[in-house]
Amino acid sequence: MLGSSRLMASCVLCRRVPRLRYFPGLRKDFTKAQYVPVKQEDEMDDLEGKKEILQHQEAFRQGGYRLHYNPSSYHASVWNSATSQSQTDNDDEDEQCLSTLAPSFWQQSNHYSVSCSRHLSSSQNTLLDLAFNKGPEPERSSVSPYDRKPTPPDVKVDTRAFLKCRPGYASMTLDLTQRPHPIEWDEAVPLLQKVTVLKGSMKPSDVSQFLVELSRLHPDKMTLVRSDQRFIMLLRYSVENLRLFTQHQLLEVLQSFVWLDMPSAHTVLGLYEAELIRRANQMTLHHLLLAADLWRCIGRRVPQFLQHLYDSVRLNLGQIGVPELVQLMYIMGEGRQCSKDLIHPVEQLLMRHLQQLYPEEVGAVCLGLFKSQTSISEGAVTRIVDKAHSVVEEMSDFAIVNVLKLLRFSYLYHRAWLQALSREIPRRAHGMGVQGLMHVALACSALHYRDDNILLAIAERIPSLVPHCRSKDSCKLLWAFGTLGFLPAQSPSFYPSLTEALRRRKAEFQRYPEHLLTGLLGLSFVSQFPEDLIALALSPAFVNSALKSAQLELKKDFFTLDETVALELPQWSGPRLSCKLREEVVEMLWKFAQSDVCRKPEVLEAESALQDLLGGEQFVLKRMILPHTRSIDLEVHLDSTGQPMPVNPEPHTATPSKDNSSSKYTPHQGWESKDVGVTITEGLLSQLTNIIKPTEPLTPSAPVKPTSLHRVEPDEGGRLFDTGLDLTSDIIETLGKSRIQASAPQDSQGIVKLAIQVSGRNHYCYHSQQLLGLHAMKRRQLKLSGYRVVELSHRVWFPMLRKSRVEKLAHLHCKIYNSL
Repeated sequence: MLGSSRLMASCVLCRRVPRLRYFPGLRKDFTKAQYVPVKQEDEMDDLEGKKEILQHQEAFRQGGYRLHYNPSSYHASVWNSATSQSQTDNDDEDEQCLSTLAPSFWQQSNHYSVSCSRHLSSSQNTLLDLAFNKGPEPERSSVSPYDRKPTPPDVKVDTRAFLKCRPGYASMTLDLTQRPHPIEWDEAVPLLQKVTVLKGSMKPSDVSQFLVELSRLHPDKMTLVRSDQRFIMLLRYSVENLRLFTQHQLLEVLQSFVWLDMPSAHTVLGLYEAELIRRANQMTLHHLLLAADLWRCIGRRVPQFLQHLYDSVRLNLGQIGVPELVQLMYIMGEGRQCSKDLIHPVEQLLMRHLQQLYPEEVGAVCLGLFKSQTSISEGAVTRIVDKAHSVVEEMSDFAIVNVLKLLRFSYLYHRAWLQALSREIPRRAHGMGVQGLMHVALACSALHYRDDNILLAIAERIPSLVPHCRSKDSCKLLWAFGTLGFLPAQSPSFYPSLTEALRRRKAEFQRYPEHLLTGLLGLSFVSQFPEDLIALALSPAFVNSALKSAQLELKKDFFTLDETVALELPQWSGPRLSCKLREEVVEMLWKFAQSDVCRKPEVLEAESALQDLLGGEQFVLKRMILPHTRSIDLEVHLDSTGQPMPVNPEPHTATPSKDNSSSKYTPHQGWESKDVGVTITEGLLSQLTNIIKPTEPLTPSAPVKPTSLHRVEPDEGGRLFDTGLDLTSDIIETLGKSRIQASAPQDSQGIVKLAIQVSGRNHYCYHSQQLLGLHAMKRRQLKLSGYRVVELSHRVWFPMLRKSRVEKLAHLHCKIYNSL
């Protein structure tokens, strides 16, 4: 009887207020989606009505719910405050990346997620991690998107375009292009008046109906309705009825909050989140996906609710088709998380449905994997990019950029895809926005892939987009182009326009100091030094403020910039880092080098062979000649006659070596005592002849003293030569006594200083002789410091590690003396 009375009352009310017939999230029809702009700040000036909540605050009848009155929760200044967890479709996903999973393949210690904690890379030997190789970074809880002054987008991007691909998305997503038919303010006022009349007698259906009807107001009126005290009362009654809502009503109310532009940090939303978590086990997979999408549209992070969604996915893998899978990947990306135990099932589902994906769905999947930092197998990533390559011409610019983000995260070099971009990016660049172009450049630099067609197309487009550049965009573009060695002469307006963009946005660097350092270091790679911006970056106030941040390790970046200025701007009279800070960073870098770079086999073998060649440990010093370049060198000094000079004052306390005994030989004693006689071919003799006596060919009869040697098997790589002569101490002595050419550079004391570098593949652009920015800068600065650089190229030195000792010595001799 009581239920019947309530039903009649509800029916009467329904006749007065037409019941909502629009709920696209639960409909079967299919509609389009469009770009969702960042919510603007709301203004609420009427605070009187909010006091009523304090007066009526009481324990809720159901489940012990309490609505804690907090006026600031409703005020715009706090909606936009540090407590906001909202995000937008165009938020900084790079800065949200959390590398919580094991890295994937290729370069496993490198995570190019642009705002995570900066560190040295153990796998790259010397690659500067400045802006990209970062570990986990805590979410910036002190920064809300609402605090930032929005920049008008230069090109509108449809971030939910994949929803247009299939009608199946309609039951699990909200179509943001299909806003309910609007009502006028005059129609909303009677609804608000009914709230004050009915008050506590409102039924759950009344509450949900009122909220749904009010959400149909024109967006311009939403601020007005949210500031009305009667609406605030309605929110209170909605919380009182939370546990009485049916599942359909609960989702209806949540959808109404999307159209009402409810601030994501609103107190009421926390209570709705708790209720949805409580009901999660009773909800279908589609309803869970819909609720997750509604939270995404509101802009609220709900990690606990998402975990319930992921648990449901594992239990219902058989129900997941293409639309469910793609929507799940989208939600994973926007939520910035993926359970570790969900990774394998997701990979299997992707491989099962991959060929059925439309181009935009491929892009959505790539973005979801990237944003959630989900590391799937190399083979799976390769197949996904293969699929993208097969439909690249049909993909939107946004989808192409998303594929590049996945490659950037996975460090997978996909030749066919990158070659296709060499055609696609120049064709599309004129219509792309600055953020898309930035991500293209960033991916190329992360993969060490230099393609001048791509770089020139971006460089020509960027100057016209400078008004739309955030400081982040400008600085990352400068970093990417500087890393790839794109010279100013190749596009005269590119670097000046972006440098001017940095000047216009100086204020942003107080909040994001890492961006300024990223941009300035990118410029320094190509010898560009805007002194006013450098003075700002090295000013004590800026340095102290930046170093107080617990989220980023910026000391090494400051140090690199400071020492670069000292070397390349000798006239510099601006601020410098304190001696104490410089010493602290040098110690930090050297400790890392000792534990990592100094122990690499290729470095230890070069050090040992050089000691054999030159006469002992005291002639080879393994150290960081330029610590700010974050790499080590083997330093050798020669006098004017070509004789090695002691450079290592404490050889026995030097950096660790693979074999302590291997660094104590002299040319005369070491070879005889170690039984290292090795046969030499005519080819090697000819090579040695050209080095030692260019005008007097070396003959087998002259230097050979067979009686002074013991024959042994070659030490490494097996017997290399079938015939020839034994290597004698005379030849070894000759190798150590080569003369320096008159033109070799010497210091004021007649000493030639050599910096011998063991380079790795990560010092160069992929399949190229183009040094990456940091390493090109280091070579330049070593020369400024009076050193002659001698490179042991990875292309030659690494294969030689498997060869005999004599061949290594001959190679080192050639490198040292031919370089002079």
